[in-house]
Amino acid sequence: MFSERLKQARKAKKYSQAEVSRLLGVTQQAVGKWETGRSTPDPQTVARLAEILDTTADALLGLHNAAATIAQDAMARYEQCLVPVVGTVRAGYGALAFEEDYGKEYASVKDPQNYFYLVVKGDSMEPRISDGDLALVRRQSTLDNGDLGVIVFGVDGEGTLKKYIQRGNSVVLHPFNPAYDEVVIKGEDLDHLYIAGKVVETKAKW
Repeated sequence: MFSERLKQARKAKKYSQAEVSRLLGVTQQAVGKWETGRSTPDPQTVARLAEILDTTADALLGLHNAAATIAQDAMARYEQCLVPVVGTVRAGYGALAFEEDYGKEYASVKDPQNYFYLVVKGDSMEPRISDGDLALVRRQSTLDNGDLGVIVFGVDGEGTLKKYIQRGNSVVLHPFNPAYDEVVIKGEDLDHLYIAGKVVETKAKW
């Protein structure tokens, strides 16, 4: 069914329904209806979905019986590459420093020089991400609202993994664990906030 093939393709890209809806310019409810079979997008939207999910419209529609290979198609262009594993990200001397070398781990990315793994510390992102898990991070200096990122901030200047939320003229670092408070950064403090990258994948502790 189209609904199941769409869900498989989205999960292969590790996108949430919200991310697909944002990229497509539709509501999350619309994507949810497509994945539950309550409605079907028009052909033009199917074509745009295929482009976003790195597959083909024929595969999504099942015209070549390709449901079983959508996940492989989505990752076919990426080889397993070794990416460095670090324990700490810090800001200093106007640049980010990656400390505590834990070796390397494989990742399916096309440009491994732009990625690193970070060993997650603490339980502020429980229950979704645990202490000791590996977070695959794409190096970039900006984040979109709602992205999960590695942000360097505070007196210690050590990177923290949090959900990045823009709220008015402030930035909120949001933990998943309700036992922890949000950190609100505003005013001149924003000048001391550094974005190390966006978390694109996490792995259970090794």
